[in-house]
Amino acid sequence: PSPFDPEAAPVEASPAENGLALPHVHARRVDHVARAQGLRELGDLSGAVTELRRALHDDPGATDALAQLARTARLTGDTALALDAYARLGQAEPTDAGALVQQARLLVSQGRFAEAVPVGEEALLRDPEDPEVYQVLGRAHLGANELGSAILRFQQAVHLDPEHGHALNNLGFAYLRANYNARAVEVLTQAADLLPHVAYVRNNLGVACERLGRLEEARAAYAAATRLSPRYVQARVNADRVARADPTPVSY
Repeated sequence: PSPFDPEAAPVEASPAENGLALPHVHARRVDHVARAQGLRELGDLSGAVTELRRALHDDPGATDALAQLARTARLTGDTALALDAYARLGQAEPTDAGALVQQARLLVSQGRFAEAVPVGEEALLRDPEDPEVYQVLGRAHLGANELGSAILRFQQAVHLDPEHGHALNNLGFAYLRANYNARAVEVLTQAADLLPHVAYVRNNLGVACERLGRLEEARAAYAAATRLSPRYVQARVNADRVARADPTPVSY
């Protein structure tokens, strides 16, 4: 039968087993995950979330349903639901770091840096060879203004993946925050080579060069940033300042 068969709709509710599950009782067996996939293809993300929550009522440890729920909830903007799903997925897959990395990233994006750190540390215990674990830990420490820890974690990410352009950019940004400007130029130059179309990397490189008095290089970096992103206001402000040789302190 079709996964969209209306006869398979729930006929009554029972107490919830957890905060993610949506209680229901079937007239017959239903593949809620398949329903959710179909609804996502039709653009009905809210309906897909409902079906995935029903799947978790039927099988609270279903990792496929948890993973899809986390991703779909993020698309709908339901951060709390996505975080809960990633946390549950991390519990259901106790040796895998992926769900915890995603959970930590989402916490960082919400500015919840202190909460992101222990999640990232647990991911580190599970997979100490994954550069993304160190990257997200570095971002959490950077957001909390813990520059020493942030620099260490970004360095570890780059050690594991020397061509990780975003980790190099973040390391350079942390160096800028710590006023290690020569080091910042070195790693941001590498980041710019690896991410030639990312405007903020060029802007960060411009800041580092300007601080060292390398104004021609700063002008070139800011010009590249504004070409890549004409609406990048800070890059335009920085470019105008260097063009006038204005001694105003650099911001980034």
